[in-house]
Amino acid sequence: MKNSPVVKLAIVGVSRDCFPMELTAKRLGQVVQSCKDIGLDICKCDTIIENYSDATKAVAEATAAGANAAVIYLGNFGPEGPLSTFAKNFPGPVMACAAAEESGDSLTEGRGDAYCGLLNASYNFSLRHTRVFIPQMPLGLPGKIAEMIAHFQAVARIMIGLGGLKIFTFGP
Repeated sequence: MKNSPVVKLAIVGVSRDCFPMELTAKRLGQVVQSCKDIGLDICKCDTIIENYSDATKAVAEATAAGANAAVIYLGNFGPEGPLSTFAKNFPGPVMACAAAEESGDSLTEGRGDAYCGLLNASYNFSLRHTRVFIPQMPLGLPGKIAEMIAHFQAVARIMIGLGGLKIFTFGP
């Protein structure tokens, strides 16, 4: 008898509206491909979160796909309020991670890494009393992000399992 929960992952990209959404879309596609390369099945949300209505749409898209755990991926700076709203409204464990700079020449046009955005997001998660799994080293290139997601899948399995745990006792 198998009693371990099955985790179905979804990944959603976020981008602040004053930065190029194309950068997030490109980086998100690379992360999804890296996940597939290591044998990780992940559902990519087509919605990239830029505002609150996108957050609501992304939650609906992920849950419609049957996802019970989600990854928020900051491909560049993200809107902290909407992405924390996604995390608060998603009905399962959520992880947040961010893109690292691929090269030294995209700091101006491509905006570079998303570390500052992730710091702001973590503060916003706290303001909304929302628990989000943030890896110890949450920035990375697509291959490293895929490894983080694989680790999160195990964490999510435990969280989902404990959430549905029933304890029966007998005796006085």
